[in-house]
Amino acid sequence: MADLLDLSSEIIDEQRLDVPVNRVTNELSEVANGLAVVESFSHSVVVDTGEGLVAFDSSGGATGAAVVEAIRGWNPTPVRHLVYTHGHADHVGGSGHFAAAFGRPEVTGHRRVLDRLDRYAVTSDWNRLINARQFGGTRGDLGFGLDNGAARGSDFNTFLPAETLRPDRIVDDYETLTIGDTVIELRHARGETDDHLWAWLPDRRAIMSGDFLIWNFPNAGNPQKVQRYPDEWAVALREMIAMGPELLLPAHGLPIAGSERIARVLDEVATALEDLVESVVSMMNTGATLDEVIHTEHLPEGTLARPYLRPLYDEPEFVVRNIWRLYGGWWDGAASRLKPAPDRQLAEVVAELAGGVDALIARAHIAVDQGDLRLACHLVDFAAWSAGDDPDVHRERAAVYRLRRSAESSLMAKGIYAAAARESEALLPDGDRRR
Repeated sequence: MADLLDLSSEIIDEQRLDVPVNRVTNELSEVANGLAVVESFSHSVVVDTGEGLVAFDSSGGATGAAVVEAIRGWNPTPVRHLVYTHGHADHVGGSGHFAAAFGRPEVTGHRRVLDRLDRYAVTSDWNRLINARQFGGTRGDLGFGLDNGAARGSDFNTFLPAETLRPDRIVDDYETLTIGDTVIELRHARGETDDHLWAWLPDRRAIMSGDFLIWNFPNAGNPQKVQRYPDEWAVALREMIAMGPELLLPAHGLPIAGSERIARVLDEVATALEDLVESVVSMMNTGATLDEVIHTEHLPEGTLARPYLRPLYDEPEFVVRNIWRLYGGWWDGAASRLKPAPDRQLAEVVAELAGGVDALIARAHIAVDQGDLRLACHLVDFAAWSAGDDPDVHRERAAVYRLRRSAESSLMAKGIYAAAARESEALLPDGDRRR
């Protein structure tokens, strides 16, 4: 068992950036008497109540069996209660393994988890597609130590395993559970999702924070997923600080000990979100377009250098877009993009005015040489859209997007740019395709 609390204290106190903090070992560590965490793609935090175990989250379908095995190796007592912090697949998809190992536990979740599971059933193929794009070609980028198929759900015929358990006990804004000698206060707040619960165990002065802390910049932007709520996220973090917790157990990353240390971390995360919201809304109030907002620096220098705020998964630019969507809708303020021409039609005209596709590719090369990969990507997209399936053009496009992927820090950007490269590589002769 790793001493996770000593490790996290060292990383926070010394601001170390050279130690992996999001680890997928599927190993269990006891962090207090009768309280343990299994580090997985999404962790499972387990409490011995004296009348059965309570598990917070089941991890995903690809990791649930290993999580169950780790729990049984720690304590032979069955998991009688399973609490979903929220309904994301990596938190609920392993629940069928819990039922198979322990008998069906009572499952507690927020009311909107039911809506989420219904939506996942309707959009199963879409969610499999976007997760394959988000995580595809990113193995090892977060130090997971695990094939990211665990995140994609690519081994399943549906986005969620058919055995995923639906909640039996429904929570709205607040509920107290008393199980054995353990009191669990469940509180709802919108943040990464609209169905998120966090738990306060007053006797242990411990918080199960779910994804309100992920040891990366908050996942409040995500280009391919539904609305996030960065303003309410910050409020929830400040409510956690007010409880004075001595132990914080997130669903991703390391547990944290010490009320002062916990307060410092949560305050810095909350402040980053508050600063972004304040800056974006202020610019919106002046009539700025989304283009102007995106290309303005919004966060204080040094914020993204914190070991728990690095943009290795989501990133501030994507959160800016979600703030815009939350307060201003989807239109970006450019009149031509309210009802735009088809991409291919616009690209053909641009190529014609530029002097042909070769001119666009040549100018993209100049942009690459100048370090302007944003511009280079626009140019190769115009070239590819206007040239159809021309393998020479798509070879150039794939090369630019491979460069763009390598230059990015966040897994989401890397995944999307890698997917763009694969799109073009699929049109190349077999011998030219990337393996």
